Amino acid sequence: MKKIIVFTLLIGLYSCKDKMRFNEKDTLPNILLIVVDDQGYADFEPFENHDTTVETPNIGKLGKSGIVYTQAYTTAPVCSPSRVGILTGKNQFRWDVKSSWGPGLPDSVKTIAEYLKDAGYATARIGKNDLGRNFHKYNVREYPNAHGYDEFLGFSAHAHDYWLLSKEIKDITPDPNGTSAVLGPLMHNNGEKSYNEGYLTDILTDEAIDYIKKPKENPFFLTLSYSSVHHLIHEVPQKYLDKYGVKPINNYHPDSLMAYGKHKPGSYAAYYDKYSRLGDIQDDDLRKYYLANLNCLDDNIGRVLESLKTEGLEKETLIIYVSDNGGSPLTGANNSPLTGGKYSLWEGGIRVPLAISWPDKIKPNQVETQYVSGTDILPTVASVAGITLDDKTIDGVNLLTPKKDRLLVWKWQKTWAVRLGDWKLTNSNENHWKSRPSNLYIKPISNDLSLKLFNLKEDSGERINLSDQYPDKVKALEEAYLKWCKTNIGNY
Repeated sequence: MKKIIVFTLLIGLYSCKDKMRFNEKDTLPNILLIVVDDQGYADFEPFENHDTTVETPNIGKLGKSGIVYTQAYTTAPVCSPSRVGILTGKNQFRWDVKSSWGPGLPDSVKTIAEYLKDAGYATARIGKNDLGRNFHKYNVREYPNAHGYDEFLGFSAHAHDYWLLSKEIKDITPDPNGTSAVLGPLMHNNGEKSYNEGYLTDILTDEAIDYIKKPKENPFFLTLSYSSVHHLIHEVPQKYLDKYGVKPINNYHPDSLMAYGKHKPGSYAAYYDKYSRLGDIQDDDLRKYYLANLNCLDDNIGRVLESLKTEGLEKETLIIYVSDNGGSPLTGANNSPLTGGKYSLWEGGIRVPLAISWPDKIKPNQVETQYVSGTDILPTVASVAGITLDDKTIDGVNLLTPKKDRLLVWKWQKTWAVRLGDWKLTNSNENHWKSRPSNLYIKPISNDLSLKLFNLKEDSGERINLSDQYPDKVKALEEAYLKWCKTNIGNY
């Protein structure tokens, strides 16, 4: 019986510092990496001080079954670059010197899927594929089949409509393929797969379960990459809308949509823009739509976990669960007590839910408070799969043996940040993008690019700027950041 690894960005194995029980006689496990989209820090039930309005028993159970990381970071505050960091184990601005939304994937940078495929794994990706470049294209490095995945079913964009997945709707829509505003059939290997009915989160789960059940000669690596809880947050099955007391909003149709903003009448972009900002939806209902969307996601994760149990794989599965970046200020996510959210290098934009589970291998009910990175997923998977990494430019370390007081750096457009030990230095400014943020958003103390110093052990919410009190610390951290950049950026 093959073993499945499901990564939830919270890792702990008995043999690594008494966290994981594993020996050479064990067969290689299957690996399941679950990536969710824009989940708020306070909306992660395994955290002790989570928002109690959240109802996610399956995610909660998953966290309790292994290790939860309270200080896990992604490499960027938006999806494209952060997902590249997870996929490659590297800070994507090593080659994307502009630190943009679209880092892409160079031929010279190897992915998790490629490492595991070379080691004999069957590999599949289901759901969102977003590396910031070459959206909707097949014959490009960024497409999953071109960077290590044997099978792919999903979409290459920031987002996809949850309901509209048919060829018929695509054919009558003037703009079916944007970067976020996308509808129509899903990409499937070298073709596409149309769905005349069904809900995207349910469909991705159904396809993942079918893959898990499919007989295989080798262990498998499955990346299950949900688009929930990204925009369009109001698109949720009726039973969840009823549960949280919010009304359905009509789906897009080109014949019933007026112009909105800069977008033309009948365009899907007009619909997407209209409902991906506050206005027609107000704060209280926005939060309810978010909770409904998250509750639906949790039910689907529960179905995946149950399928592993049904197939006799529950104790042979390593699971990693992680959010691609912090909760969005525009969806009703709650990042408390962290400042800011998606789109910025405040803690609310880059500190995320992460957990790891592997029954009988990883001790349950563990909480890791040492800070870790999304780049650590690749080295962790490699270690479990018996792969030796000889690439000195990999930024991650094994999650099972977190490195104390390591240097972490971030670069995002005109902003940057560095962390060393308890101290963080950043020039981040407020950024909630195209609309006013929801009433759950914690406004930063500064809206300029000045240097700000925080002791995160004492002040995780970044409310007290200590730069004037500790000028030597400011200088040392700035020099550490600049030295890293000079040594590592632009060598691809």
